[in-house]
Amino acid sequence: MIHSNIGKVLLNKGIIDDKQLAKAKKLQNETSADLIEILVEDIGIERDKIYQELAELYGLRKINIDLNKLDKVRIKNIKGILNEFDEKFKEQLLEKNILPYQRSLSNKDTLIVAVANPSEKILEEIPQHSTFKNYQLGYCDYHTLQEAIKIITSGKNEFLELLEEANEVVEEQPSAEEQQENIDEYELDEEINQSLLVNLFEGALIEAVRKGASDIHIIPHSGNSVDFLFRIDGRLHHWYRRDNTSPEAIAAVVKDRSAGVDRFERSTAQDGFTQRVIDKHLIRFRISIVPISSQEYERKFESIVIRVIDDRNVITNLRELGLQEHAEKMFKKAISKTKGIVLLTGPTGSGKSTTLMAALHHVISPSKNVLTCEDPVEYLIRGARQLKIGNKFSFEEAVRSILRHDPDIVMVGEIRDKITADVAIKLSNTGHLTFSTLHTNDAPSAVSRLYKIGIEPFLIAYAVNIVVAQRLVRKLCPYCKKPIAPEKYEVAKQLGLTQQELGSGKIFESGGGCDHCLDGYKGRLNICEALYFSNDIRKAIVTSGNEIDEDKIRRIAIDEGMLTLRESGLDRIRNGLTSVAEIATATSEE
Repeated sequence: MIHSNIGKVLLNKGIIDDKQLAKAKKLQNETSADLIEILVEDIGIERDKIYQELAELYGLRKINIDLNKLDKVRIKNIKGILNEFDEKFKEQLLEKNILPYQRSLSNKDTLIVAVANPSEKILEEIPQHSTFKNYQLGYCDYHTLQEAIKIITSGKNEFLELLEEANEVVEEQPSAEEQQENIDEYELDEEINQSLLVNLFEGALIEAVRKGASDIHIIPHSGNSVDFLFRIDGRLHHWYRRDNTSPEAIAAVVKDRSAGVDRFERSTAQDGFTQRVIDKHLIRFRISIVPISSQEYERKFESIVIRVIDDRNVITNLRELGLQEHAEKMFKKAISKTKGIVLLTGPTGSGKSTTLMAALHHVISPSKNVLTCEDPVEYLIRGARQLKIGNKFSFEEAVRSILRHDPDIVMVGEIRDKITADVAIKLSNTGHLTFSTLHTNDAPSAVSRLYKIGIEPFLIAYAVNIVVAQRLVRKLCPYCKKPIAPEKYEVAKQLGLTQQELGSGKIFESGGGCDHCLDGYKGRLNICEALYFSNDIRKAIVTSGNEIDEDKIRRIAIDEGMLTLRESGLDRIRNGLTSVAEIATATSEE
């Protein structure tokens, strides 16, 4: 009964308005989906705001889970409680963010359950699937509960444990002068077997996933040592060094346990892939191998980079992108149109693909034919047909074939040249919504890039809906961040902050690191400038003549409410989310 009235409660509390409630109820009638999920996923209401109101309605006490105090003893106790449930039901509880937390101190037959959403129907089944006759609910915020469940359910990395337990004594490897140009494959196999390198490789895959790394770098060095680095939040961090082991042996292990690569080919670049089930989730890995030079010129060293593709990291809700107010409003307006080009621009690693994925999920529906052309395809998109690029089907051929495949919505992974640009323009002019990316520094320069590729200004002006230029910057750790030091005021002023702002105690810098973070940062967020093609912007482009006037376009956009990348970054600093150093680095070209 309480759950059925949640819409009215949220309306009365001012969390949603009449229009949002009406839209949510309409979607609920059409899809039979849960009202709360519709409010979160489709309307964009913050999940915790809804859950807090539910908890208040249910009269639940607050359970404060201190992630720092989840020590081995506490985790062992919680796992003991979880083991009293059958495996299938336990998985269902954890998937729904429900954590059987502890036994009641007054009655051991009563279970205390930490929940974010107390209206989950599965809670009623707890007595049927466990030894507990009764249960009591306590409210815990959604993200804390997620982190706690992640910590508790993360299994041991058995591969790394085997490495530690083995404590093997590795014989000294031959010097560079003793290395043979032709590698003895039998000796290589023997070294692999003796040194448990398979465990090292498998352990690295598991650790990378659990630490949230986007890439694993395996770098060989002279003197038979190899470094393993993880890219976390956009920065490379050293994870492990393997000494007294030939880099060729480690490269052979990677190749043997991957598909699409030749172990015996060491003189050319290779691309492969592999996949593993880690913590009950299927994770895919894309592998890039390139030959590199070293001081030991007769050795055949190879650099290996492994991209971690974890579908759990895909953002499907536009609100979760964290766009600033004007940018989000303009972006939603642009992707809600039935035709036109939506362009994301920025350097590699700036989050363009993440934003495109969220946009596609926002517009996909069973009534629309959604085609994507990417090379390579990373994340699988439910509801889209993703063209498969290969030796017999090139990217350019795929782009051309899209026009003949009756699309409604198209994503072209990147506008690379005039061919792909022409196709995007043609799709837009024939009534299709088209998503793509470019590599430019800011939004106005994307217009210049299209012009230089060979697209006429009037075609650019009336084919493009919006250009969003973005960067990813690291978020300050909320646990150890500290007010910016006075000696850094001068740099901050040059960036655009005032003396009053700096002296307010609300401008922060990295605290250097703590148990919650790496180097004082944890996670990333975007800064962006959203150049929406208004009538005035279109007119400025059409009348540009022989050269696009980027400054004029920028001035008009700023007058219409656009934040530049620098101003977007300053807004993040003023809200205590990131540091002066991060924004200075991310916007250094301005």
